[in-house]
Amino acid sequence: MAVETTKISARTHPTVAQAIYQCVAETTVTTMMAQNFHWNVTGMAFGPLHALFQEIYEDHFQAQDDLAERIRSIGHKVDGRLAAMIDISKVMEDSNECNMTDKQMIAALVDAQKTLAATLSGAGDIAAENGDKLTEDLCIERGRAHEKFAWLLQSHIS
Repeated sequence: MAVETTKISARTHPTVAQAIYQCVAETTVTTMMAQNFHWNVTGMAFGPLHALFQEIYEDHFQAQDDLAERIRSIGHKVDGRLAAMIDISKVMEDSNECNMTDKQMIAALVDAQKTLAATLSGAGDIAAENGDKLTEDLCIERGRAHEKFAWLLQSHIS
């Protein structure tokens, strides 16, 4: 007896690609935020924060690639220009990032992680509405990663 499978279109609805691109943009901005904090953190918790910020930006760098490649695999182009991503990102750069205290850095990254988790949840919903279970799964996986990072960071200041 043959097993029924879901038919995956070579070209998924553009709304799914746009939702994933929003995730790419916010991940990119958060990656650079974490790397900036990695370079500039000081204080008694320097060692653990320096390491955690590096873990975050390395994770996020890979995630950008995974998300962008998903957009390509469902038949759409990816605008890799940093300016385009900054324009649409809900995660905002702060011109004072280089001068933040360690606690301010942590708080900013907690907010960014929560924003990313929420954006990924919404993108997953859009993928589900369009029958794209594989993109939905990627969004769920990444959303969990960002919630965990938010929890790890929040634990430093709670």
